[in-house]
Amino acid sequence: MSNSPDLPPRQDTGNDAADAALQNVEHQISLFWRRARAISNQLSREVHPDMEPAAYGLLTIIRREGPIRLTELAMNIGVGKPSVSRQIAFLESLGLVSKEADPLDRRAQSIRLTPKGEEKMHQVQDARRQVFQERLREWPVEDLEELARCMARLNSTYERDGFPREAADGPGSPERAQQDS
Repeated sequence: MSNSPDLPPRQDTGNDAADAALQNVEHQISLFWRRARAISNQLSREVHPDMEPAAYGLLTIIRREGPIRLTELAMNIGVGKPSVSRQIAFLESLGLVSKEADPLDRRAQSIRLTPKGEEKMHQVQDARRQVFQERLREWPVEDLEELARCMARLNSTYERDGFPREAADGPGSPERAQQDS
């Protein structure tokens, strides 16, 4: 692009660089998100051929959080109770989750994984973790730590929009390792 006598010379104030960087971040996150959705779709089919990825996502939250109320589950993923209720009914019909009276409020129900659900999730998440480790095993530890820090920072910015905060214990902590295994 040439400078014409009618236009002042273009000065880089840093905004162009910031805009380009943000556009690149957006592109990379979108690409990663599409790939993550494809993997989630594949994993859900490994649990059950008719399972939707949304139901698999619910199973991972229930496994991580333990017994959880339907309203909390819906808030955790940011969708309405009717959508979650349909998915839970499907998971219940497969014998992967069960409902029980909430000890704090007998009118409410807590949802938990059944032993069958726990076993299926254990198998699928072990397979997922194996693939993930194979993809990133060649990365230097410092790069993995930096990626985790950047992802945590990115995720925390969304908490300002009302998204729930994840548990304080990170994936490398002993508490998380016990929950995920």
